[in-house]
Amino acid sequence: MVLKNKWRSILPSCLNLSKKSVEPKNRVLKESSSKRLSLSDISFQSSSFSLISDLSNSVIGLNLHIFTLSELKLITHNFSSTNFLGEGGFGPVFKGFIDDKLRPGLVAQPVAVKRLDLDGRQGHREWLAEVIFLGQLAHPHLVKLIGYCCEDEHRLLVYEYIARGNLDNQLFSKYSVSLPWLTRLKIAVDAAKGLAFLHCQEPPIIYRDFKASNILLDSDYSAKVADFGLAVDGPQGVDAHVTTSVMGTEGYAAPEYIMTGHLSTKSDVFCYGVVLLEILTGRRAMDKSRPSREKNLTDWAKPFLKDPKKLDRIMDPRLEGQYSKEGAKKAAALAYQCLSHNCKSRPTMTHVVKTLEPLLDLNDIPLDSFVYTVSTDGERSQNGKDQSIKTEDDEETTCKIVKKGSTRNEGHKQRRLKKSSKSRAVYSDTALCTTHKNACDMSLHEDQELTVREG
Repeated sequence: MVLKNKWRSILPSCLNLSKKSVEPKNRVLKESSSKRLSLSDISFQSSSFSLISDLSNSVIGLNLHIFTLSELKLITHNFSSTNFLGEGGFGPVFKGFIDDKLRPGLVAQPVAVKRLDLDGRQGHREWLAEVIFLGQLAHPHLVKLIGYCCEDEHRLLVYEYIARGNLDNQLFSKYSVSLPWLTRLKIAVDAAKGLAFLHCQEPPIIYRDFKASNILLDSDYSAKVADFGLAVDGPQGVDAHVTTSVMGTEGYAAPEYIMTGHLSTKSDVFCYGVVLLEILTGRRAMDKSRPSREKNLTDWAKPFLKDPKKLDRIMDPRLEGQYSKEGAKKAAALAYQCLSHNCKSRPTMTHVVKTLEPLLDLNDIPLDSFVYTVSTDGERSQNGKDQSIKTEDDEETTCKIVKKGSTRNEGHKQRRLKKSSKSRAVYSDTALCTTHKNACDMSLHEDQELTVREG
């Protein structure tokens, strides 16, 4: 949906000294005020020399470092393929490392360097939006922008490095482990807090491109909203809107925005509802490999959201039923509200946070029952469903974990330890080790008795 623009038509000439003289009427920044600097305060016709000068003299200059292209080439090994992390609409992303050896005062840390693709879909406006918004905003659930680079036609952004990549890869990659229910719910709450923070600004910030690939996950699965290239300042008032050209990602955009170009904070709420639906179902917003009626996730799943008895039909099968039924029901009902075609009926993101956060404390998540089987005579089950844990002397003792519901062959002189139906605790490694030791002691005792009798 995003129109492809050639960079030469949208990038101003960097360091063009012949145009360096700036008349008062062409000043980059308008009269300063106490309000937050916005994109409307910027002239896109000014040279980058004057642009950087004015940004440096604003509050943005206090928060961000200005890197040279040579410095960013150095920390990414000249944008080596071994440092490549991924690529989005803005361009490729590379991993690097900064410290005070690169420049005095820099905190030693890994970073992600995003470089503008000069033949890509985005350009100077998107780069500037990232600098303007993230240079002035700070929140635990927004990605941190460390600095930027603007030399000639080159546009780069330097962010904190986020270890686990984006939610899209974690949810849908066939090589990733399925995210547990509480982890999914925590991600949904964190992302909602990030959006709520944006909507509470004066004026409110409309993110406009909220989707799973723009939610980054830290090592502890804390979610951070990233990629502010399409963000815009919204109007004052709950039901007010601005009219813009339609930009975003298919499957996520609100229906009124697609049809009329009217954009409001409630447009973000619809996008959030789609992401929440992806978290619940484990399906992409748009999947053209599926049957025609299931290609659009919202159209297919929405009828099931308001019927708790049918909800299990759309829940992610990779969860294997290990989720809070009450929590899923309330999250589905909230997603249904967010996906309302009437934008006025959608909740605010503050309401979304207040609804989802208590669901983290529900304790009705079912746990699988396990049976530990200890064989003391050296026999091993031949059933392929059993998982064997070998001891140092595999011929003497074998401990097996058998999941409830699976079948197994009965061995000679086996002892079973079943989890009590009154307890939801799973046996710890210590308990398993104790079981193994007791079994070995019993086997030794029986051997001693047999020796005495034979004697």
